[in-house]
Amino acid sequence: LTSVVTYAPFTLFPSPVPKDTFHQALAVQTHYNRLVDKISQDSSFLEEALATTIKVDDFTGRLFNIYRHVLQEGKIQSIVLGLNRSDYMLDQNGDGSASLKQIEINTIAASFGGLASHTPNVHRHILKVAGRLEDSKRILDNNPSAGLAKGLAKAWELYGSERAVVLYLVEELQRNIFDHRYVENELWKRNIPVIRRQFEDVAKTGFLDQDKRLFVDGREVAIVYFRNGYMPQNYTEQNWEARLMMERSMAVKCPDISTHLAGTKKVQQELARPGVLERFFPGEPDVVDQIRATFAGLYTLDMGPEGDKTVAMALAKPDQFVLKPQREGGGNNLYGAEICQVLEGVKQSTERMAYILMDKVQPRPVHNYLLRLGTPLKLSTCLSELGVFGAYVRYKDPSVYIPMW
Repeated sequence: LTSVVTYAPFTLFPSPVPKDTFHQALAVQTHYNRLVDKISQDSSFLEEALATTIKVDDFTGRLFNIYRHVLQEGKIQSIVLGLNRSDYMLDQNGDGSASLKQIEINTIAASFGGLASHTPNVHRHILKVAGRLEDSKRILDNNPSAGLAKGLAKAWELYGSERAVVLYLVEELQRNIFDHRYVENELWKRNIPVIRRQFEDVAKTGFLDQDKRLFVDGREVAIVYFRNGYMPQNYTEQNWEARLMMERSMAVKCPDISTHLAGTKKVQQELARPGVLERFFPGEPDVVDQIRATFAGLYTLDMGPEGDKTVAMALAKPDQFVLKPQREGGGNNLYGAEICQVLEGVKQSTERMAYILMDKVQPRPVHNYLLRLGTPLKLSTCLSELGVFGAYVRYKDPSVYIPMW
């Protein structure tokens, strides 16, 4: 077996983002951190929001079974670590202005914090070579790998054992390994030991002691950092059992099962309903307004008149919407004719409840050169997302809340 190392796909030049919109995305991120954390603690909301989804989507149902098991048994770890990434596009308004609209929030295995920490220097160098010295000076510093590591380090410190390790839960073939390594190296700089293991390793060598401390390969685990486990194909029955064991343990989970569920598409859609944000932020209308301003239109496909209206709307104008299943990892959404094909097949069936419908954001295209192995270099029309990372640690009590940035 030959391992091949190549560069990750990237744009030759940086993509412009309006300054006001950029700062809006940064400002709202701390509110999204709090929102995700509040959702993760609200079992009645998660039960209500996912009640229909877990009946028809087996993967979400299996995750929810683990969640119920942990709730019934009682959570024994009071340290909560959240590392997420909120993704946006700039929707073009009729008057030529642009609005920041959230595409999704990733609460498990949020990637590219490592690689993104190194793109500013790449783009500065390229702009200098291209004779654009002044533009190169406008590239902002960006170091999310340090911020993500800061969150991991704080949770490790609170766990309170210098011998305990951070366990990266990874796939056998990890295409994105250098993204992992940048964050991992930040931990080693702090003398925090890191091991990389797969589900299969946890299943074979993992166990809980009488205090439910997790041991893998004889090492006590302070944090399980899930960089795998967000897609159905990541799980065998053995892997499901390993996930349950980890969730039941004293180890800090990043994310824990409730935070994983808080990032589902169905929860995203439920948050857009009138009054739901107010449930989580009573007496904080400014926070509600800032979050709600980033919502695109989101619509339920549950059985009943409201869901029927959504189906009819999507079939009438499929090019104006995106059909989203409860999946992470990219490449799962459906557009245009695909929407009609799927909805025609499930519109009378409860299977439609496995999806949500979202307004299709219409960003302004920009021109750039895309560097990807095996693809000819040519000027391309590009649509960009802006991803903002968030990190937080909650300890013992909801009032002790430590935002990392």
